[in-house]
Amino acid sequence: MDFGAVLQTNPPASRTVALAKLAEQHGFSHVWTFDSHLLWQEPYVIYSQILAETRRVIVGPMVTNPATRDWTVTASTYATLNEMYGNRTICGIGRGDSAVRVTNGKPTTLRELRESIHVIRELANSRPVEYNGATLQFPWSTGSTLDIWVAAYGPLALKLAGEVGDGFILQMADLDVAEWMIRTVRTAADNAGRDPMAIKFCVAAPMYIAASDSRADWDHMRDQCRWFGGMVGNHVADIVAKYGDPSAGSGRGAVPRALTDYIRGREGYDYNEHGRAGNTHADFVPDEIVDRFCLLGTAEQHIEKLKALKELGVDQFAGYLQHDNKEETLRVYGETVIPAMRDHITAKA
Repeated sequence: MDFGAVLQTNPPASRTVALAKLAEQHGFSHVWTFDSHLLWQEPYVIYSQILAETRRVIVGPMVTNPATRDWTVTASTYATLNEMYGNRTICGIGRGDSAVRVTNGKPTTLRELRESIHVIRELANSRPVEYNGATLQFPWSTGSTLDIWVAAYGPLALKLAGEVGDGFILQMADLDVAEWMIRTVRTAADNAGRDPMAIKFCVAAPMYIAASDSRADWDHMRDQCRWFGGMVGNHVADIVAKYGDPSAGSGRGAVPRALTDYIRGREGYDYNEHGRAGNTHADFVPDEIVDRFCLLGTAEQHIEKLKALKELGVDQFAGYLQHDNKEETLRVYGETVIPAMRDHITAKA
């Protein structure tokens, strides 16, 4: 199993670069960042500095979108970074959330997402592509490679991920939901004539290492990570609005009950507090959901849940570090969690 660290590009940028370097030192293979150019600093500029000051980590957004960024510019950015630093980029992409909603925009259609993936992939892999009636190719790009991992929740988006994604990103560490979504993506890949086992699966969620299993530690961890349930709730609300609430007996629900029950108390959301510990718009998220969606507790408790995720087919766990225990969490992962998972996987083999 690979491990990623998910960072916000809050100023100063040097802090983001320092955390990326620390993640590499502790054995993380990927460094991801949010991509909302109004809420945080421009990630692609910071990627260049991260790549310059590291040797191995792969960097990319979790996630970008086709609405706020021109597809050809996005592809050119990746191809340029790859030429400079040797194919160490990855593209997480979805329909658009905070980057578009903060400007009162809307997520793209699945058709637009599919088309953007094709254009970005071909150009960033040094290949020609048909776009707006023209054949385009970067004449200066040779040997660039880029995998595109699709972030999705709803059934149709999961189907798209299976049909065109090199990988699938689930921003939630709930075991029941992960099992359903991985199965759905693999089925879609198989129906499209693809090898369902060739798609990589990434689960992304807050990770917080506690010093003990005490009630006080759990209360603090939950308060630091409750924002994540609020962030995920935006996607869940969209899904329930489109496919129905299974608990309401609509008959249309293709979404696990665990994903829908908790959002009934959701009344509103302020994107200016998006992804922040202490988010006042996440008060509706109960402790049970925080525990299900995140990785919290002692190192041993993290290892136990990671083993369960691995059994479901998860290839990478990417941990959000939007809390007050960043360095210590990275250290414990590097010294205890990652080696334990490596030993577990070796023993299983």
